[in-house]
Amino acid sequence: MKENVTIDKKYNTLIVLVSIVIPVVVAILFNVKLKDLGYDVEPLSFLPPIYATINGITAVVLIAAVMAIKKGNRKLHERLMTFAIALSLAFLVMYVAYHMTSDSTKFGGEGVIRLVYFVLLISHIILSIAVIPLVLISYVRALASKFDQHKKIAKITFPIWLYVAVTGVIVYIMIAPYYVH
Repeated sequence: MKENVTIDKKYNTLIVLVSIVIPVVVAILFNVKLKDLGYDVEPLSFLPPIYATINGITAVVLIAAVMAIKKGNRKLHERLMTFAIALSLAFLVMYVAYHMTSDSTKFGGEGVIRLVYFVLLISHIILSIAVIPLVLISYVRALASKFDQHKKIAKITFPIWLYVAVTGVIVYIMIAPYYVH
């Protein structure tokens, strides 16, 4: 049991650090344009549909992982959750790369649809930041074999992470007609 406590304590500082660093670095890099730094790079305009698809796959993987654990298949659940984290990291890298090479696309919808878009976008952004420590804490508790504690935080983490994945797809679909190719 001492080893499990050590795993938690060992990773707590890292979880806090990563949970702060990722959003700060993304916010900084979001505003850095490689062309403004003198790099001759082509816009990576092909990435948004790819990273939107990754969000969709993440949602499916999260649902499959919950179904696996409900059926008692812990190993499949573990593999699917690790895959979901990998997908989220791939999304993040592509998202940052796109925004470092391309100007932000402005949503052109009007009226109620504009309000819906911004409510989804803002909630998506806020929850994508909030889910980082939740995912990391859930994962570490599972690694430490603290399954009761893991289950408690996973019940909070899952719907937020699923919401972020699904709204990522919806936001992409809503803004896709306004991308300049």
